[in-house]
Amino acid sequence: MSVAATDHTGPWTVDQVLALPEDRTTRYELLGESLVMSPAPGLRHQRASRRLANLLEAAADAAGAPVEVLEAVNVTLPSGLVVPDIVVADRGATVEDGVSVDADAVQLVVELVSPGNKPMDRKVKPMLYAEAAIPYFWRLEFDPAPRLIVSELDTGRYVEQTTALAGATTRIGSPFLFEIDPVGLARQ
Repeated sequence: MSVAATDHTGPWTVDQVLALPEDRTTRYELLGESLVMSPAPGLRHQRASRRLANLLEAAADAAGAPVEVLEAVNVTLPSGLVVPDIVVADRGATVEDGVSVDADAVQLVVELVSPGNKPMDRKVKPMLYAEAAIPYFWRLEFDPAPRLIVSELDTGRYVEQTTALAGATTRIGSPFLFEIDPVGLARQ
């Protein structure tokens, strides 16, 4: 049974959020027991997400990494449910046609910073991902120029390893070999 978000009272559960009707204009996430709704991302964001996911998939395949690269998939955390822009998950965890991936099967999450979600993408979500022990967190910033900030989990928090700047190819070694120049990710 599905329920409209406006008809709900009281705290939310993961199952209740997953039962909401599909809505292509809104992303639903659960932080603690609070439902957080965000507008669907714009074209620049979606273009960059698809291109980055394609590059990640090609690099994972070239490395023989047993992973699957997914966009905007539900990830169940100990503290709720989030929808990262890109997820690299263990291939075995995505065999069944479920509606979410457990955080313990996720190797890497990527957030593309949207104008309306800057605090969430830069502060809140990295904290939640670190609490869930997801090994790698990458963040793509668009302004003033595209740059990819690559971080690795170290003693419960993310530590920046490198930043890939527009106009230069950067080599990233984990979770598999990956090279990128972020300059063309969002360009039409």
